[in-house]
Amino acid sequence: MNGVGAMAEADWVTRRHGDGVPVLRYRLGEREGRPWADLLEVLDDSADPAEYIRAELPGWVVSGPPELGQRLLAQGATALRHAHTFRRDLRADPPPADWAGTPLREGLRAVPCDRSPEEMLESWRAAFDPAHVDHYPGDDARAVADRIGPLLAGQAIGPVLPSSLLAVDAEDRVVGAAVLTDRDGLPWVAEVFRHPRRGYRGLGADLLRRALGDAAHRGLADVHLVVTEGNPARRVYEALGFLRQETSLTVIVPDAV
Repeated sequence: MNGVGAMAEADWVTRRHGDGVPVLRYRLGEREGRPWADLLEVLDDSADPAEYIRAELPGWVVSGPPELGQRLLAQGATALRHAHTFRRDLRADPPPADWAGTPLREGLRAVPCDRSPEEMLESWRAAFDPAHVDHYPGDDARAVADRIGPLLAGQAIGPVLPSSLLAVDAEDRVVGAAVLTDRDGLPWVAEVFRHPRRGYRGLGADLLRRALGDAAHRGLADVHLVVTEGNPARRVYEALGFLRQETSLTVIVPDAV
């Protein structure tokens, strides 16, 4: 390419050719310790966008259309996540009125999402064990510092919404969670999990029903989420009325040679 210009609007960036023609638009973030072009859109198909990204964003994480991700993979990129975005309309298809009061399993109670990251760590780790497609390979300290802590502090996917809730057992241990956040004005299911070794099958769906019912009661129009390809939780989301909107592929662009 002849050159590049970048124009930012809040966290959104538009990349341009040297002649000023827009090429890409993405939401700027950080992932895996690298700059992250999230929700990437190709604005100019006249040139090869994969070639442009390799030249202008070496070493970046890029999340965009699967076709673009596949072209980058063919050129040496590393795959991070193949995922689908879903949306649950709370107005055109309101959840049943009793969802907000969905009972939990015997011995469990619902509490606000106000516990520390350390209190959530054990169940979160067990839910996303090494066999899970969304397993986090870092140690516990990094999991708290890089994943759970920023999520609860509103630094990862926006502020935690009041419809979020936790399930705790008779010993007041966190055994499940449904965490909803405000992602740039969109209500977002950031995390849903349960401790599998304690036998609470279906608890995640119950927590999500309660959260969706509460969100509808508070007047929210819809709720969004992302699910990784191969995650069996997708069936739960679809059963609760979530509809797939789009698919994306996240890759690490090869470093410059």
